[in-house]
Amino acid sequence: MNILIIGAGAIGSFYGSLLAKGGHHVAVLARSDYEMIKQHGIHIISDTALGHWHFMPAEVIKDQDSLSFEPDVILLCTKVLKSLDRVALIRPFVGSNTAIGLLCNGVDVEDSIQAAFKTHEIISGLAFICVTRTQPGTIWHQAYGHVALGNYPYGLSDKTVLLAEAIERAGVKALTTENIVSARWRKCVWNAVFNPLSVLGGGLNTQEMLVALDPIIRAIMTEVMMIAEGVGHPLDPCILEEQIEGTLKMPPYKTSMLLDYESGHEMEIEAILGNAVRAAQRVGVAHPHLETVYHLMTAKAKRSRENQ
Repeated sequence: MNILIIGAGAIGSFYGSLLAKGGHHVAVLARSDYEMIKQHGIHIISDTALGHWHFMPAEVIKDQDSLSFEPDVILLCTKVLKSLDRVALIRPFVGSNTAIGLLCNGVDVEDSIQAAFKTHEIISGLAFICVTRTQPGTIWHQAYGHVALGNYPYGLSDKTVLLAEAIERAGVKALTTENIVSARWRKCVWNAVFNPLSVLGGGLNTQEMLVALDPIIRAIMTEVMMIAEGVGHPLDPCILEEQIEGTLKMPPYKTSMLLDYESGHEMEIEAILGNAVRAAQRVGVAHPHLETVYHLMTAKAKRSRENQ
């Protein structure tokens, strides 16, 4: 397939390279790293058995450049931010048969895309990975990497399966599901805890949070699971312990929200926390810990903007 990756950060670069390894024609839309990637491609340094490799996209374009082909799939790998108009970003590249894929965090993040492109297939994806862009054109992969892919709001298409198969061929596990919304809530159980607490805790990594904040971690996880059940996506009760045990096995890791905060960048507060809080309010599920964290993070972000 002809695939356009929009967003050449850690996630887009890593999975774009896997799709190219898996046999697809992969182009990249890059912004700040355009010149570096255009000239030198992307270097991926993995601490896993994947090793190190180099990814030279078939094409590297800027926001206003035209693409030489109509994408079979656009894979949008940007963060879900209030300041970013995702619809405007992808619209110039959407052809009549283009499927639109989202590889991002958060819940209820597909609605605006579906509303803007009503006749197009929407592929929703989640990445379970420790990966960081260390400098322009260089990606450091610390651990994990598997993805979950499905169609939104439900189902599983041929294009979705082809994406998963390509990632598998490149050596990374790719799960497919007909209920990607449940998978999003499952990941939110982790994200709504460790991402904000890493910031509110003053820069704690995952291991430090597990030691210092166990009661609040469990309380927020439980609330998110109750919200998921309230909106029609009940999760297996064992997920809480599974996620804590899985985090214990990870190398000490700075969350993406903490890295954004330390860099003075906008954080994914609404996608990860705000949407979950609003879902709880819609269905009447108590969520005192989650709501407190949401408001603290909103205040933290406001202060960060004022200090810049």
